[in-house]
Parts: sequence; C-alpha cells; structure tokens
Amino acid sequence: MTLPDTAGRLTPGAPLAPLVWFKAGGPAEYLLEPKSVDDLSAFLRDLASDVPVMALGLGSNLIVRDGGVPGVVVRLGKPFAYARAGEGYLITCGGGASGILVSSNARDAGIGGLEFLRSIPGTVGGFVRMNGGAYGREVADVLVCATVIRRDGTVETLGVADLEYTYRHSNLSDGTVVVEAVFRGHAAEPAAIQAEMDRIAAAREASQPLRSKTGGSTFKNPEGHKAWALVDAAGCRGLTRGDAQVSEKHCNFLLNLGNATAAEIEALGEEVRDKVKAQSGVTLEWEIQRVGIAK
Repeated sequence: MTLPDTAGRLTPGAPLAPLVWFKAGGPAEYLLEPKSVDDLSAFLRDLASDVPVMALGLGSNLIVRDGGVPGVVVRLGKPFAYARAGEGYLITCGGGASGILVSSNARDAGIGGLEFLRSIPGTVGGFVRMNGGAYGREVADVLVCATVIRRDGTVETLGVADLEYTYRHSNLSDGTVVVEAVFRGHAAEPAAIQAEMDRIAAAREASQPLRSKTGGSTFKNPEGHKAWALVDAAGCRGLTRGDAQVSEKHCNFLLNLGNATAAEIEALGEEVRDKVKAQSGVTLEWEIQRVGIAK
C-alpha cells in the first residue's frame, strides 16, 4: 500500500492493545498521529478511497479484534488535546481532549453544565460521534457545533441538529474524524462545579470497576430497562470465558482478568446477549464498538 506524506507520525503494524482499555487485540495496519487539521485533511484527501480509516480516542468503549485493524487508524494526540473557554459560556475543544480536561477547564472558567463529561471515559472526538452521556445528560444537550474531516479530506463544521443524534448514535459516516467541538454551558461558581464533579467521581468509583481492564458500559439501555438489571436477572454476574469476566461489581461491564483475548471478551458478550434474550425476551445492543478482523 502506498500512503501519502504526513507531517505527523505514521507507524506500520502498530500494536493497539496498549492503547485500549481492555489491553487486548491486534495491531493497526498503519497508525497515523497527525500534526494538524490541515495535515490530516491532506492525508485523507490523497489516500486511496478503498483504504479504510478509523479514529481512535482513549480506547475505552472498544474491542479491537485479535486479527487487527486494516487500513489507517487515526489517533489525535497533543495537537488536538486542548479546551479553551470563550465568551458566552462556550468552550472550544480539540478532538483529542479528554472529558476530564474539558470539564476541568470549564470549571476554571466558571462554566457549569459540563460536569458530566468528567465521567465519560473518552475523548471529544469519540463522545461527539457517539452522543456520549452519563448521569442524565448527553452531548446533544451541550454541543453547539463540531468540525469534522470527511473520508475524502473535506473539512466541515456541523451544527448539533446536523448530527441527527439519537441514543448513543450520530449520523457521522465511517472514516469521518471529529477534530473539534464547541460546547455551551452556563454561569456557575467553580466551587459548585467542583462539588458536582466530585459527586460524579465518587458515584462512579462506588459503582463501577474503574481500576480494572474493562471497556466501560457494554450494552445500551433498552427502552424501559437498565441493561445491568437484565444481565443480572439472566444470571450472568461473574460469568467467565477464559480470562474474560462479567464484572461482579457492575454487570454491564466486561473485564479482562489477565490475558483474555479479544475473541474471548466478544464471545462472552454474545453469550450474555443470548442469556438475556432467553430470560427476558429483550435483545441487548452493543454499546462498545467492535472493530477489526477476527483471528
């Protein structure tokens, strides 16, 4: 495969397991860490149209299959890890900024309403794409606009309505990379914002296996149900397959107890879906993205 030039870093055969929360899975055929929006735009413009492109954030809600990811995986690094407060209680954030960075910088500027982003274990690019949310709020509630680079290298700025958000979903096509987003909050005292962030952090620590190798929330909440309750009722709490386990602390989380393969983690999730379907009649939908080639 002949690839375009880049001012960033392009690594063939780059291991992805160290970059994802599950610490499992195969390599990227190529890993691109672009230097700027213009760099990424030019690279995608000149990249052959049949080469697949996938954006990678913090690797939280992701299973990378053991055969790896074909094509180019784009990881937005330091040039995209910013969050700058402005007038009108707006904060402009790079696609590589974490939810913790966004909410902390908003706090320092006296911008409330973005505290929930602290609890989303990902980057702006990922949770804008997926309409990430927690504790009763979601990105659709606070997003003003997002700048994206399409697979053909075209740069566009989209309003929140253009993304046609639904639960944990947007209309962004495969290969589209979110490089910047603008969020709107409201006036608030930094101390009150910090208190809310502390409350959210404590609630997560108490209920979720945050110190484990996990992928975060595994299944979407079906209409009228909590996914964890359906999994629990189906007798799946603590269920294992190899080194993969359904968390005993929060059974909508899958864990890698040691050396689980991506195949074991995904197969365990499918077993849970089968058991829930048999017990309750409800078909759980994956919230975790599963990418790459099975081995």
